[in-house]
Amino acid sequence: MKVSSTRVIGLDFARAWAMLGMMIVNYVVILNAEHNGPDWLIALSSLFQGRASTVFVVLAGIGIAYMTKKARTSGDPALLQASRHVLWKRSSFLFVTGMLLYLGSWSGDILHYYGVYMLIASFLLVVSEKTLLLAFSGILLTAQTLQLSLNYMQGWNPKQPFIEYLDFWTVEGFLRNLLYNGYHPVFPWMCFFLLGLWLGRLNLLDRSVRKNMLGWATALFVSLEVLSYGLIKLSIPVVGSEMALFLWGTKPVPPNLFYVLSSSSTAVIIILLCVSFAEKFANSWFTQTWVKTGQLTLTHYVSHIIVGLGFLALIGRLENQTLAFAMLYAVGFFLFSIVLTLVWRRWFERGPLESFMRKMSR
Repeated sequence: MKVSSTRVIGLDFARAWAMLGMMIVNYVVILNAEHNGPDWLIALSSLFQGRASTVFVVLAGIGIAYMTKKARTSGDPALLQASRHVLWKRSSFLFVTGMLLYLGSWSGDILHYYGVYMLIASFLLVVSEKTLLLAFSGILLTAQTLQLSLNYMQGWNPKQPFIEYLDFWTVEGFLRNLLYNGYHPVFPWMCFFLLGLWLGRLNLLDRSVRKNMLGWATALFVSLEVLSYGLIKLSIPVVGSEMALFLWGTKPVPPNLFYVLSSSSTAVIIILLCVSFAEKFANSWFTQTWVKTGQLTLTHYVSHIIVGLGFLALIGRLENQTLAFAMLYAVGFFLFSIVLTLVWRRWFERGPLESFMRKMSR
């Protein structure tokens, strides 16, 4: 019983931090504040770009691996099919919820992508660890090929790049956005979900396993960042800075090979550190508060869009704000979410949207 409890604590602890990072990224982007501040703050905010959401997707994969472990290891076809049915229902719920948010002018939605990742993952529950890694490699190479052979900016409004997708509500535009050049397209973002499925099969409570993985992930991250920096410097005189960053950069746009591998490394590092911290300080008020908040991330994600952006619209501060304001607002809304969590959890075990999704997927 202790093993299960500790495992949940560590992952939920990581989810809370990822939620904070995602709030920072979303508010900075939607308030058009990315470059409206001092250099040190711009550098600080850029650290969250494409990294917080990566942690979320990897955690989602780990969660699915844990949830379906009994079905995977038992070899019972009926149990496996029942697990798939639950995943299909949750996939549909997340997809529809994301589409409703998109209809409400939230073009940065990740939930409908989540739904598709989960649908794909439902057919990979019993494949081997080697197959998961091969699928990771195949999706990553396919994504890199698409980025090099197609127009990555197709569909985006040139006057508002990565804010407005012009033909999202057409079949071609929707599929292009979903699979290739949206905010979190299947190629290559499914890689992070597959990484989570793979990690979820390891014993993350074993300190030796964590130590070994942490060493490899850190070495890979440092090597990729150094290699990226060197290749960009060498390539700029030949192809120009824009193309050099497109090919070798580790930023999320475009999500090239370097970004996916570097971001995968940081996601593993963050998750392992969170598991270790939560294991050591499991009974502290801080850990318990973060864990409870992490268990309501679906509710908080929707809330930070509807309530958070709604309040900004009400006070007339929804665009062209300073970076300092955007980041402070994100932190403030996260603290507000913590307070709501503590109040809600006095009477209820799960968040409102979490409970509704479970009821819908029975």
